Amino acid sequence: MTAQTMDYSAYQTLNITRRGIGGAVLDIQMKALNGKLPTAGHAGHRELAQIWRDVGSDDSVRCAVLRGEGQGFSGGGDLALVQDMAEDFETRTRVWKEARDLVYNVINCDKPIVSALHGPAVGAGLVAGLLADISIAAKSAKIVDGHTRLGVAAGDHAAIVWPLLCGMAKAKYYLMLCEPISGEEAERIGLVSLAVNDEELLSKAYEVADRLAAGSKTAISWTKYALNNWLRQAGPAFDASLALEFMGFAGPDVREGVASLRERRPPFYGPQV
Repeated sequence: MTAQTMDYSAYQTLNITRRGIGGAVLDIQMKALNGKLPTAGHAGHRELAQIWRDVGSDDSVRCAVLRGEGQGFSGGGDLALVQDMAEDFETRTRVWKEARDLVYNVINCDKPIVSALHGPAVGAGLVAGLLADISIAAKSAKIVDGHTRLGVAAGDHAAIVWPLLCGMAKAKYYLMLCEPISGEEAERIGLVSLAVNDEELLSKAYEVADRLAAGSKTAISWTKYALNNWLRQAGPAFDASLALEFMGFAGPDVREGVASLRERRPPFYGPQV
């Protein structure tokens, strides 16, 4: 059978390069299209879901590194996309499918994935970042699941992986309150694999990726497959959370959430204590 090498030139929101011996490590950098943080607009959300199928189909790749450009790992969903989802059923349906595919494509990709989180880490980027097989955070990274702040349920990856990584008590605290968590604290509670000094982040991510790429391809791939059955087992919880999240995009609270973010003020969802 002829080995297949994928062409990544069509991707618009991801900088994709090869490194390591024979280009076996695929370096995937989410572009900071606003000059500050990578944000997931229409194209970015679609590409972040699709890339893992291409990585899985690329016989020349043995490991992938996911990182962000600019001031942070990811800045969450573009507010224009959120507004379109709130107002248009077709857009909401399409993005729901992409959100579902993003989670399952990362889980089912047979190549190991390493994430390098720095600065703010929110939204669709965080989905892939925390579902990565080895997640490495700068100690100063600021991890936030921003769903309830926006006025929708914590869907995406939250229900499938947070309780498994850091326990139900911590998951509820951080997800229900949208409390930010540093990379250092995230390592302490088990949410990420490692936390390192900021200046060491990328070199450590590449070191881990190089070690994975040099290991037994089948042994590592099959170990990932077996371990990810814990996540597949949580599939019904994830599917329910995603449905509830997207139900929220059709409700009134998300409009207040978007307005409050644009106006840089706290949201008002009801009585204030």
